Amino acid sequence: MTAWADHGQDRNGEPLALVLRAGNAGSNTAADHIEAAGLALAQPPRHLRRKALVRADSGGGTHEFLDWLTAKPRRLHYCVGMTITETVQAAIGEVPADAWTPAYDGDGRVREGAWVADITGLPDLDSRPAGMRVIVRRERPHPGAQLRFTDIDGHRFTCFATDTRRGQLAALELRHRQRARCEDRIRCAKDTGLRNLPLKGFAQNQLWCEIVALACELLAWTQMLALTGDARCWEPKRLRLRLFSVAGRIVRGSRRLRLRLAQNWPRAAGITAAIARLPAIPSG
Repeated sequence: MTAWADHGQDRNGEPLALVLRAGNAGSNTAADHIEAAGLALAQPPRHLRRKALVRADSGGGTHEFLDWLTAKPRRLHYCVGMTITETVQAAIGEVPADAWTPAYDGDGRVREGAWVADITGLPDLDSRPAGMRVIVRRERPHPGAQLRFTDIDGHRFTCFATDTRRGQLAALELRHRQRARCEDRIRCAKDTGLRNLPLKGFAQNQLWCEIVALACELLAWTQMLALTGDARCWEPKRLRLRLFSVAGRIVRGSRRLRLRLAQNWPRAAGITAAIARLPAIPSG
């Protein structure tokens, strides 16, 4: 189970926790979510923890995990997916037609064939944390997609819970869907060594996960501090192809250490600019 800090659409993300679990662990095991969230929240400075927004898929939409997030003194903000149960499905069927508002696409523009609605007052939420809202998205499946048993009247539904009280429904739903950037971070981690666990023991492989997390951390901060433009979003494969595979030599002369790069390398100028940018960062 992994937890990541999302630095935005135009930047990378850094790992906050990589928790190795047994092969029979469930996707909605609240104890594992609490452990991963606790390790992740211990990473940022104390004054930023209360401002954190915890996002999770439907595996994190459990009573125990939400109770842990909202308990004193944490009182964290959250946005987690919810499984569409029979109660929620019945509540969706009671939503009036004029209660649906257009949803947004990834660029924040109105998406044709998708709508959102607030069903907080409809499902049975007595056992849920106080102030929790339930927002549902209705969407026409793309051509060729097969309907699921939870799809109603030819539409596909997804549901999430949040404690955010302000903001447009479409903007809140878009914010929740942007959690999918976590899948990009996991894919990058697999390209950095997380795809296979090479050692035999469980504890040994946990150390391997720590090494992978350190590699992902170095990549993320190198991109944020040294690179500019699209290079901040490059994945490890592209970084290896365009930056890390450049031929170079370290030479000494006149009491100085120099790095010489191949002149015909198309991105040599960007590499030298990145190296020069790092010493210019104020310390502390």
